[in-house]
Amino acid sequence: MVLSIYAYGQPVLKKVAEDINPDYPALKELIENMWETMYHANGVGLAAPQIGLPIRLFVIDTIQTMEKGKEAMGFKKVFINAHKVEETGDLKPYEEGCLSIPDIRGDVDRPQVVRLQYLDENFEPHDDIFTGINARVIQHEYDHIDGILFVEHLKPLKKQLIRRKLENIKKGKVQADYKMKFAIK
Repeated sequence: MVLSIYAYGQPVLKKVAEDINPDYPALKELIENMWETMYHANGVGLAAPQIGLPIRLFVIDTIQTMEKGKEAMGFKKVFINAHKVEETGDLKPYEEGCLSIPDIRGDVDRPQVVRLQYLDENFEPHDDIFTGINARVIQHEYDHIDGILFVEHLKPLKKQLIRRKLENIKKGKVQADYKMKFAIK
């Protein structure tokens, strides 16, 4: 089932999410709905706070971002109770966007390597190192479960330039090709 994506201004997007247990209600169905919602909105990642749930869960599919013939460099994974161990490497700028903040994009500087401890959908533990675009997408989605939005990483001038657009998103004055829930009706 395609779920509504919570827009900029929704309080759940600013909360630090909580770990969950294997008995979290209807977890398998929730994960399936998150995949369906992400693909419907043409996203490469989706975090639970973006669908209104303050839990440490996100899904990512970077295979679709890879050049033809390099799909094996991407991955499709579920991340539960993820916690960053470390970020290393030089900061590199890259233009990011977010399903919760339609029509706004901006360069975000992020380290090129991230080490993450997390559980998969079967609650099997993992401790992995990710690089390149894979690391970037993880860092973006990880920020969501820590209550951080990519616009907070933008340079001050860019933040000034998008301030009115952000206020309009809060009020629902934005077009998206997917269902959204806005902070102010």
